[in-house]
Amino acid sequence: MDHRNDIREFLASRRARITPERAGLPNYGGTRRVAGLRRAEVAMLAGVSPDYYTRLERGNLTGVSDSVLAAIARALQLDEAERSHLYDLARAANTTPRTRRRPAKQQIRPGVQSLLDAMTEAPAFVRNGRLDVLAVNRLGQALYAPAFDAPGRPVNLARFCFLDPRADDFYPDWDDAANTTVALLRTEAGRDPYDRALTDLVGELATRSDDFRNRWAAHNVRLHYTGFKHFHHPVVGRLDLAFEAMPMPADPGLTLTAYSAEPGTPAWDSLRLLASLAATTTQTDDPHQAERP
Repeated sequence: MDHRNDIREFLASRRARITPERAGLPNYGGTRRVAGLRRAEVAMLAGVSPDYYTRLERGNLTGVSDSVLAAIARALQLDEAERSHLYDLARAANTTPRTRRRPAKQQIRPGVQSLLDAMTEAPAFVRNGRLDVLAVNRLGQALYAPAFDAPGRPVNLARFCFLDPRADDFYPDWDDAANTTVALLRTEAGRDPYDRALTDLVGELATRSDDFRNRWAAHNVRLHYTGFKHFHHPVVGRLDLAFEAMPMPADPGLTLTAYSAEPGTPAWDSLRLLASLAATTTQTDDPHQAERP
């Protein structure tokens, strides 16, 4: 991944979607040579010189202040996820090789696994920013059975989504699942563009999947803390589940995701059936070993 290129394409793509009318600028008609705003218009809205904004959009965020980033975010009408991504890009641009630290190996503490195991009625797992599933409870493994049936550990939800043909059936709205997956990886790449494992994963997916490559080029990012997900499980059928994704402050970079269903709904009945099957079926994978290579 080229960090300067990522900055350039992110800013240019956000600028291209803002029309003069949306920005509150007069439109005198005629054909505009660029989609959306001109660089000079963004600079005016942000209160910086056109030359300075041009420097930023060419990928040079070195030394940029938080106040300027905030002004650029307002001018481009960035949402919360995009604003955070812009700050992450700037932080990475101002990180020198000397201050970059070798990332520590991500490990699951016994207490975290015990918590997962205690959640017997909610599918739950812990993942990192690359969407590697590092720990899972029994019901979570049963929910994601198609992904856990594939060889290789840790299970990676991005590889499953784009490279496993079963994902088309598992996700009834595959396009939404694919967009979310790429947006999460793009968000993580902004946080840590020097993660070699993430770079390798993105390169693999971009090489093997046109769908991934096209979505990656859109530079969309997303905060993914709560909402609904839809599954078509090969045994119990349709599952419409609410989810909560909770960053783990004691384990930076890890997120615990748990699913639930409203009592009395078809999803509730199906989830209880899945839990019963998971409790009585011999599993080929030990969920305590989700991270095993």
